[in-house]
Amino acid sequence: MERLSTIERDAIARTAAAPMLERVQAWAAINSGTANLDGLARIAATLADAFSVLPGTLRLVDPEPVEAVSAAGAVSAQPHGHHLHLAVRPDAPVQMLFTGHMDTVYPADHPFQDQRFLDANTLNGPGVADMKGGLALLLAALEAVETTPLAERIGYEVVINSDEETGSFSSAALLAQAARGKVAALTYEPALPDGTLAGARGGTGNFSIVIHGRSAHAGRNPDDGRNAIVAAAEIAVRLAAERRPTLAVNPARIEGGGPNNVVPDLAVLRVNFRPKAADEIARARTAIDAAVADVAAKHDVRIDVHGSFNRPPKPIDAGAARLFDLVKRSGTDLGLDIGWRDTGGVCDGNNIAAAGVPVVDTMGARGGAIHSPDEFLLVDSLAERAALSAVTILRIAAKGVQ
Repeated sequence: MERLSTIERDAIARTAAAPMLERVQAWAAINSGTANLDGLARIAATLADAFSVLPGTLRLVDPEPVEAVSAAGAVSAQPHGHHLHLAVRPDAPVQMLFTGHMDTVYPADHPFQDQRFLDANTLNGPGVADMKGGLALLLAALEAVETTPLAERIGYEVVINSDEETGSFSSAALLAQAARGKVAALTYEPALPDGTLAGARGGTGNFSIVIHGRSAHAGRNPDDGRNAIVAAAEIAVRLAAERRPTLAVNPARIEGGGPNNVVPDLAVLRVNFRPKAADEIARARTAIDAAVADVAAKHDVRIDVHGSFNRPPKPIDAGAARLFDLVKRSGTDLGLDIGWRDTGGVCDGNNIAAAGVPVVDTMGARGGAIHSPDEFLLVDSLAERAALSAVTILRIAAKGVQ
């Protein structure tokens, strides 16, 4: 077992002194639901001011264009907030990536806006765990690392995007670019309340399938119509039949239709796929293509498919296993028992792993009930997890991932 060095102990002391809880509460007081552009502009400016204490070049990056499909089948641009990007010492011998997100799942009109302490160690509030707690402890860890003699050995990029909760479509290119050449990445999604980390993750793909039929009177001349709802339902049933232990398929919604006496000429089918292995993505795409072609011909309708597999599966390969082991050893020296388990959820860790970079993506605070009004942060985990990050980063700076 390694022992904490003097440099590591000094860094830990600095993380403990950082105003992490105050930052969490201030940041969580700003509603930053993914569609709340005003709130995202406020939190982006606030985070930019906070992270500007670190050396390097900080900028707010324009979101990449993203298309959305409405219930009427119309395709339009979907606006997003800016993303924060910080680059520090790009010529240093060891390069890392740190990522997080500023958006939450709570829109500006959601009733869950306030914070309260459930007890001395449990803060209930929107985004306190997912992930403004993670951002606060990341900043504390990096501030501490910057005070050490090892700082000059490590360069890094920080990406805090504004659209993680809806799939990171407008920040995917930024994440991929920032991942290039990195020996490891840490992402600050919350750990489970007991400290367990996420290991392997499945992937995800979301599709909007627009069916254009032909309207007609349902009683007088129904055969002149082309029922888009029936065609959408047949596609949904066919795709659902592709479900396997390694591929979850969820036809989630069919939109369209109208009065009972009109053959519906438009339907939009929303489908989510969860592949556990990369080869399932190809099989799912083949299934989509086959279902669309067959149903279009059978029902004499036009079908347009929108969407993609935006997050590939994240396996625990040899590089990721070494990084997990390093985090575990760092935790052991801090008196923490760090474990992990596979999960069906997805995050930016999927994108980073797809770029070939080992990543641990639940380095954030301990908390739970995320995406609900019961979301909570365990306050003592801020110092605990900031210390874990600082020690992990310093060991990678000194010896790489081994």
